[in-house]
This record gives sequence, structure tokens and C-alpha cells, in this order.
Amino acid sequence: MARIAITLGDPAGIGPEVTRKALASGALPDGHEFILVGDASAGVPGHPDRASATAAYAALQEAAAMLNDGRADAVVTAPASKSQLQSVGFTFPGQTEFFADAQGVSDYGMCLSGDTLTVALATIHVPLAEVPSLLTIGGLIRTGKLLAGFLSRKGNATPRIAVAGLNPHAGEGGAFGDEEIRIITPAIEGLNSLGIGTFHGPGVPDAIFRDAARGQYDGVLAMYHDQGLIPLKLLDFDTAVNVTLGLPKPRTSPDHGTAFGIAGKDIADPSSMIRAIRLACEMVAQG
Repeated sequence: MARIAITLGDPAGIGPEVTRKALASGALPDGHEFILVGDASAGVPGHPDRASATAAYAALQEAAAMLNDGRADAVVTAPASKSQLQSVGFTFPGQTEFFADAQGVSDYGMCLSGDTLTVALATIHVPLAEVPSLLTIGGLIRTGKLLAGFLSRKGNATPRIAVAGLNPHAGEGGAFGDEEIRIITPAIEGLNSLGIGTFHGPGVPDAIFRDAARGQYDGVLAMYHDQGLIPLKLLDFDTAVNVTLGLPKPRTSPDHGTAFGIAGKDIADPSSMIRAIRLACEMVAQG
């Protein structure tokens, strides 16, 4: 029986509520043991403080230990506030980087997948001003391979992947920036030489997501966080799942935050948590 650890996130947020609703939904697959990690009583709903942040951090540490010592086969993480975590000693930009470090992985990526779009990010939690200097041919190839592998596991044997440009109009032939010419196009050529799917682009960023949403592509490789997540959350806010690519044991998460403003009101939608748990189960079954 596969064992899925589920962290409750910040107990002052909606994590405990959406977890409870997901487990009671009847929409989760049979044949799995779901292990709750965290102390739901450590925070007052809607009022985050050091106690609730400490509980959230402790849950992440325990879940990571469970993955590493074999007590869990995958982890699903309920939302936690990055700023609150960092106030109690969390040194990572986000949970993606935390679990990659905990599992000793340097080749990892962040991917969001919903009913309409699947998007991987070439850069993750970094200032926008640093993005151009962080883009490299090798880095784009690495993330493209991870995205193709994820889409293949979801049933797309030869996925069609759009690669977004960085600049307006994908650089307009170098008029608005040359990253498309120097970095993105050579990376696409390198990816297409691997035979793991078909990579297209660089695509005009303000149109490529429309084409993907209409079914022309199975996934999109975006250059930075908001470029990819604004269209995804616009179209798939209630169905998207955050998955960390490249880990030996899966980590997924609902694609929403702590929602402190509605915590404790019993109105939080568990749809994304249900899908995050289901995806973790599917990934464990796929091996």
C-alpha cells in the first residue's frame, strides 16, 4: 500500500480545511495510506504567527524525513506562507527548493498542471531583474527534458511543447532583446535533437498560452514565474497542481496559497488539494 504524507501547511490558513475536505470527498483512489503531518491546533485560523509558522516548518521537516527514511512514498504539501516560514528560520525561496535540497537533487524544476495548461518554469523564485542572466542553453534543455518526462508519464509519448520567448514579440528578431537568438533558439534545437518530443518556438509570450489552451501544445516552457503562472491561474485556478519535477519521490501541492482571509470559515474549495493528492498517487504508481 502506497503511503502518501500530507502536510497541513500553516494551521492558520486553509490547509487543514482543504485536507479534511479532500480526505472526506470520496474522490481519492483506494489502496493508499494517507498520513497527516502537522499540528492543526497550533494556529488560530486567520491569524498567522510564529507558532503557526513553526508548526508548518516542523511539518515540512518531518515529511522530508519520512521520504528519506522510507516511511512515505510521496508528499503532498498544503499551503504555507513563505514569509512566515522564513521568519522562523526557513532558508529556502519556497517549498520546491526545500524538497529538492532534502532529497539531494540539483536537477529539478517547478511545474504547474491543470485542466487547460501544463507549464514548467525555466526560473523559479528569483527577482525579475535577475531572470535574463539566469537563462542558459543548458538550463533550458534541462527543464525542457524534465517537462517532457512529466508529460510522457501523463500519457503523451511524444509531447508537443511550446517554448515561450523572454521579450515582447519574442524579441522581434533582436530588436527587443537577443535572448531568443543567443539562448532560447539553440536550446530548442538541442531539445529537438533528443527525440523526447517536439519543441516549438521561441513563441510570442502574449499568444503562446492561448495556443496551448486551445490544444495546439501539451505543455509550455515559460521563462519566469509570473509569465507562466498568470495564464495558468487565470484558466486553471481551481484545478491546477504544483509538482516538483526531478525528485526521486514525488512532491505535489495545490496551486493556491494559505488564504488566511477565509481560514476558519469553512468555505475553502478542496478541488486543487484533491487533484494534488490524486497526482501524487498516480506518480507513485507509475514509479
